[in-house]
Amino acid sequence: MSQEDIQKQIEFQKQIQVLETTVKQYLTKEAITRYGNIKAAHQQKAIQIITILAQLIQSGQITEKIDDAQFKEILLKMQEPQQKTKITWK
Repeated sequence: MSQEDIQKQIEFQKQIQVLETTVKQYLTKEAITRYGNIKAAHQQKAIQIITILAQLIQSGQITEKIDDAQFKEILLKMQEPQQKTKITWK
């Protein structure tokens, strides 16, 4: 990794921290815990979630705290539809 790549990575991490700080003000303790679990298991998905929530907050669509149930609902809406595998026996 070059010095420039390292610098970009550090800058990216700082931006994520700023977003997390902003969004966590709108999450209940339970929702923050759920976000932490997602971040530990699926870092890319956590970045997606935090970015979307930050956009919703900045646009004024989120004005109150998000509880765990609402956070789960947001996560379900973000999930990609899974293809169902159908097995037929002959």
